[in-house]
Amino acid sequence: MTPELIGKYVESKDILDRPVNIFFRQRNSITGLFIKGNDYEEMKAKNFWRIVSESKIEEWHKTHNTDLAKLFSGSDFTRLK
Repeated sequence: MTPELIGKYVESKDILDRPVNIFFRQRNSITGLFIKGNDYEEMKAKNFWRIVSESKIEEWHKTHNTDLAKLFSGSDFTRLK
């Protein structure tokens, strides 16, 4: 997916506080939370996204520790739901 499509989905639906199902081309889908770090705009421009996996969302809400997130390439996404 393009950074424009992902950004539009994430920002228009206020997804930054809700888990999303993310489907990939060559790996299993995950449920995670898109987060906005200090470098959000820079990473968005490069089509990279910081996502906290479902198992760590509760800890993220308590600490807002960006180390809990993994960086994913948006070009590997096929669908967001």
